[in-house]
Amino acid sequence: MKLFTTFAVLIVAVALSLGTSSLSFDASAQDTKKPQDTYTLATEAKLGQVTFSHINHTTKNRNLEGTGPSSCIECHHTAQPAAEAAKHPPLKTAWPADRTTTLTAELLASDPNAVGAVCRDCHARAEAKPKLLPENPQIKFAVGTELVTLTNQQAYHRNCAGCHDEIVKTRTDVTPPTSKKCTACHKRTTT
Repeated sequence: MKLFTTFAVLIVAVALSLGTSSLSFDASAQDTKKPQDTYTLATEAKLGQVTFSHINHTTKNRNLEGTGPSSCIECHHTAQPAAEAAKHPPLKTAWPADRTTTLTAELLASDPNAVGAVCRDCHARAEAKPKLLPENPQIKFAVGTELVTLTNQQAYHRNCAGCHDEIVKTRTDVTPPTSKKCTACHKRTTT
């Protein structure tokens, strides 16, 4: 009986340690949903990849006015209710379509899935199909009549460079790289 009790205690201890390990694993899996400090974008671009400092945009005075960090939805336009997204044409999509929350750092901290879709989910390379849509979205801007297909390259350039161009027009305290200075962001890696 003593051997049986010792064996039972050992099994319970192993089960508890496995349970604790799996709880730790789940917590670390959630941590991977937190934004990275830096992202490498455009890994297949002819001009070279782009290193994007997410932490700088979300902690420093990077909004258009220079009064605080960029809000999440300035880049993640689908992470807000459709009625809010529609106020900022041509960006009018929410994901999921019935979304009721607006992405903030606080919401992301409590819900690692709050981002919803990321850029390439809807904006694929020119020769590819996006993950969430039947094809890359097309938009018509207020000026002009031409439909523009928003591949991932078009989406990034219009969002990132467009914001940088606007900042150069409205602020004098910073000089971000503009849409005319491609290699300020794109860097070839040495192999």
